[in-house]
Amino acid sequence: MKTKFKLISSLFASSLLLLSCDNSSDTSNDLSVNSSTQKASNLTARIAVSGNILALTYNVAGLPAIISSSSPDANTAKIGQLIRNYDIVNVQEDFNYHAKLYENDNHPFRTATSGGVPFGDGMNTLSRYSFVDFERVKWNSCNGTDCLTPKGFTFMRLRLKEGVYVDYYNAHPNAGSATADLNARKSNIAQLSNYMKIKSNGNAVILMFDSNCRYTRSGDNIRLLMDNNGLTDAWIKLIRNNNIPALGSPALDCDASNITNTCEEVDKIFYKSNNQITLTASNFSINNPLFVDGAGVPLSDHFPTAVNFAWSQNDLYTASDLFGGPHGDIFSDITLLSATSKVNKIVLRGGNRVDKVSFVLSNGTTLSHGGNGGTEKSLVLNTGEFINSVNMCSGKKDGRTRIFYIELKTNQNRTIATGTKTSDVFNYIVPAGYQITGFFGRSATEVDQLGFFGVSL
Repeated sequence: MKTKFKLISSLFASSLLLLSCDNSSDTSNDLSVNSSTQKASNLTARIAVSGNILALTYNVAGLPAIISSSSPDANTAKIGQLIRNYDIVNVQEDFNYHAKLYENDNHPFRTATSGGVPFGDGMNTLSRYSFVDFERVKWNSCNGTDCLTPKGFTFMRLRLKEGVYVDYYNAHPNAGSATADLNARKSNIAQLSNYMKIKSNGNAVILMFDSNCRYTRSGDNIRLLMDNNGLTDAWIKLIRNNNIPALGSPALDCDASNITNTCEEVDKIFYKSNNQITLTASNFSINNPLFVDGAGVPLSDHFPTAVNFAWSQNDLYTASDLFGGPHGDIFSDITLLSATSKVNKIVLRGGNRVDKVSFVLSNGTTLSHGGNGGTEKSLVLNTGEFINSVNMCSGKKDGRTRIFYIELKTNQNRTIATGTKTSDVFNYIVPAGYQITGFFGRSATEVDQLGFFGVSL
């Protein structure tokens, strides 16, 4: 859905360093990243970056009681208590009993409801990790009763630690098996796939959703997400040993009283690693026996589907946090970087704000983001010289948070800067043994949001 949402909680930073950039500007909150309460990080040594995520996706059957196939008025509070045990949770059909779900949950970072039937899309995320760049996107196609609510998918960047972001999706395609339903659902999956190809190109991804798809159903195109986006289905990988059920073969349904991990449910968990971050799935589970009422009846007409993800950052790379606003187009240079990447030349354009940032690498590749406004400045690096620190400021222009000032400093104490200083600042000192070689963030005619990749010296 195109409606914007506020985050429940502000972002955490791993370490803070308050600096002054002089001057002042309007920096009121528009979901900007690392704003004045979260200034900077100052790392002087490489820290091992890895961890685990216990993840859950669950259609909570929160339709109004009169049309729900479950008993959401009685069950939603218990669901809220049970999902506390997971690090991150995607829910679908979280409609008219949303307040009960959140009242009984304790995750510090949660999306705000988009409303009950018929106003909301029913999708929310509850997380122990902060996130940025949250968006709701409505499907282009729907059929039947699925058109009564603005269903679609959500996108966010999940922040695991400083500089470690995973593109994170929730979705709920059209249900049903009639021809019109299948056509709408195929359109939904194609829309999601195309969005991922643009928004998440080169990024690590986790998608947890009620797909309403089955590999065995001839009219479904769920394979598109794997074929076009390089995603792995945790069920296919862990339970079926990478053996995808044949299209048109008998459905792998199970009786509701005997659900096992070999059953194919429509609730699915997909993932993808990238050059910077490795995701490894384990402990796949379709049905947690705790998610039942006092009589042993499941709390929803869907079963909770869970996976444990071990994640680690490739030691070749390091990265800063993001700084700036949630505007412009997402970009990332991670696929263009390698162990031999080195910056030969820095080019900046700016005036009142930062219009463009560019690096020319030693192999001739140019990494450039932003527009052509402002005045150009450049700095050719000497032999053995590299960028080891960044100072940036942000501010408001036309209601959008943008990068107003940037200063890059090298290990030979030379600097290049452009833009206008403000009171909202960010400083990043590259960990010892690394050099800045690339960017990630958002830009359009100017630079709206910026982070930096470092490669080992």
